[in-house]
Amino acid sequence: MTREQWGALQEQICNTIGQNNYKTWIKPLSFVGISDRGVVTLNAPTSFFGSYVSQNFGDMLLAQISTMAPQVRRIAYEVAAANGAAAAPSPAAESEEVKPAEAPAPKELPGAPLDARFTFDTFVVGKPNELAHAAAKRVAEGGPVTFNPLFLYGGVGLGKTHLMHAIAHELSARNPQLTVLYLSAEQFMYRFVQALRERKMMDFKEMFRSVDVLMVDDVQFIAGKDSTQEEFFHTFNALVDQNKQIIISADRAPDEIKDLENRIRSRLQSGLVVDLHPTDYELRLGILQSKVETYRSMYPSLEIENGVLEFLAHRISTNVRVLEGALTRLFAFASLVGKPINMDLVQDSLSDVLRASERKISIDEIQRKVAEHYNIRLSDMIGPKRVRTFARPRQIAMYLCKQLTSRSLPEIGRRFGGRDHTTVMHGVRRIEELRQSDGQIDEDVEMLRRALEA
Repeated sequence: MTREQWGALQEQICNTIGQNNYKTWIKPLSFVGISDRGVVTLNAPTSFFGSYVSQNFGDMLLAQISTMAPQVRRIAYEVAAANGAAAAPSPAAESEEVKPAEAPAPKELPGAPLDARFTFDTFVVGKPNELAHAAAKRVAEGGPVTFNPLFLYGGVGLGKTHLMHAIAHELSARNPQLTVLYLSAEQFMYRFVQALRERKMMDFKEMFRSVDVLMVDDVQFIAGKDSTQEEFFHTFNALVDQNKQIIISADRAPDEIKDLENRIRSRLQSGLVVDLHPTDYELRLGILQSKVETYRSMYPSLEIENGVLEFLAHRISTNVRVLEGALTRLFAFASLVGKPINMDLVQDSLSDVLRASERKISIDEIQRKVAEHYNIRLSDMIGPKRVRTFARPRQIAMYLCKQLTSRSLPEIGRRFGGRDHTTVMHGVRRIEELRQSDGQIDEDVEMLRRALEA
């Protein structure tokens, strides 16, 4: 077999084991030659690398190579020394008999698999996540390390994992030679404990400290695990010293993670710390519209009535995953029963989701919170006075009642001094207009909404 034939095998191998495994473990190998005894020699970056490939992909590689070179009996892996000479082949690869490689168990994978759907193209950008998105894009461009580490934090379903996967995809696409390792903090801890148990700490250290980009998701899970934190600290320092990029995510800021060692907290705060804020209505609506475009190819004949997406964006506000899951269920249900997606179908198919997401915020609570924020008496806000000092907070309170409760406009009007529902409609529209033109009003409304939903 020649180098050209080895190159021709690459696509077939990639299709067999998947693009991520191929880029991580097969693409770095280079073909050296075939001996008279039928031994194929492949060059590997490190001895650990060669041993891992031999154990997990050896049987598959031998079968693929045999299609072009039937005389091949086994594969040997050699490691290039610093001066360009080849080091001795790894012991695992030099055994006379090639043992069938067992299917790799999840615990033996170098990292978590990347979701092909989570790219920058599918990430919907809005005001709550624009800074995190911009920072992630900058890191994904590669080049000199600017933010190290990049620390992304926010609540469940706000896009941290999506951005992490998008960075990994972009880095690998821009520079396939980069070793990008993405995994959860739990996986890091498990591999550390496994290495201790099997007395393979040197292999563990070599693997984690030889990567070009280390990405650890949900780092709050290592808090309180002293030995894991110790190893994470040393790995962190080793990579920073080599000017390698580190990207971390968590559900809260570093100084809010309980039982996290101060030295690790300090390291995490030494780079760029970015908060993914809770989604606002516009961002949720944009996410739904983006998902609808994706589903159009799967369900080309389905119709969505006006107002459905707006209703979902209003009602399901805490978790984007729940929001996307609700839309997926709607499309599936509508295709099964052969009906258009309208409000009746929403109530029928999403009754449990809507019930679970029913806001518990009361009109009284909103009125009190708004009155406190603007330092006015509650009686003045719901009273008959129409001066702007009281009218604007009153309209903001009406707007929040419409957004955060399921109460009807007439009922809201009654709770504001017996006002007509048309007055409530006018107040809601006015605040919607002002949010577009008045930054202070928009900031006040967003701050009040977060305080009420907290």
